[in-house]
Amino acid sequence: MNLTTTLHSWDESVALFERRGLPRDSYENLYEEEYDVHAGDLAIEGHFDLDTAGLEGTGCIVDGHLTVDGAILNIDDGCPALIVLGDLRAAAVYLEGDAKLLVRGDVLVGAFVGNMTEKLVMINGDLRAQVTVLSSEFGPDLIGGTLHGPVLAPAYLAAGLEAPPAAAASVLVPEVLRVEGEDDGDALRHFDTPGVHGGRLLERIEAGLPVTLPTPEAAGR
Repeated sequence: MNLTTTLHSWDESVALFERRGLPRDSYENLYEEEYDVHAGDLAIEGHFDLDTAGLEGTGCIVDGHLTVDGAILNIDDGCPALIVLGDLRAAAVYLEGDAKLLVRGDVLVGAFVGNMTEKLVMINGDLRAQVTVLSSEFGPDLIGGTLHGPVLAPAYLAAGLEAPPAAAASVLVPEVLRVEGEDDGDALRHFDTPGVHGGRLLERIEAGLPVTLPTPEAAGR
């Protein structure tokens, strides 16, 4: 994947944020360092793996809409930030570790998955997902609009989103469900989302396979 970017200083990045109307409380907790800026809308074929994107700066700023055919992935700690000054569309978003995701507009994805607490995730518009899966105290710091779609989460996280938790088996394909009696080992990626096997969920997202059951509308086509 080759990104065409220009390296901006922190002051130049802040000036761009202000011109585009990104609220100050969205970016004030970013590292005050250099950022790679892509001018205009950006479309990426396949996955956008933030851990291996090869950025020069501390993060990537997309000065427009971002569309990713595959998944946006962050698994390792210390990963670059992703700031989108328009809408974000992707097959899936999987955030783990030291994730930093700021979106000025809406997020439209098949699956939005967050695991672990060291993160900064602020969506100023709607989050529209076929499923949102949250684990290990991961909750978005901000959803400025409305959260659409079923939420799979421990009760303590679902309460913070004012969303009743759904049953995993009613939303997810059987391949990513946790089987009763499975050990709480690294293979689960320490998910505490009821009924969800975090390791198999990530593997399926990385393979580009659907993780949600067909909707009645899709089944009737």
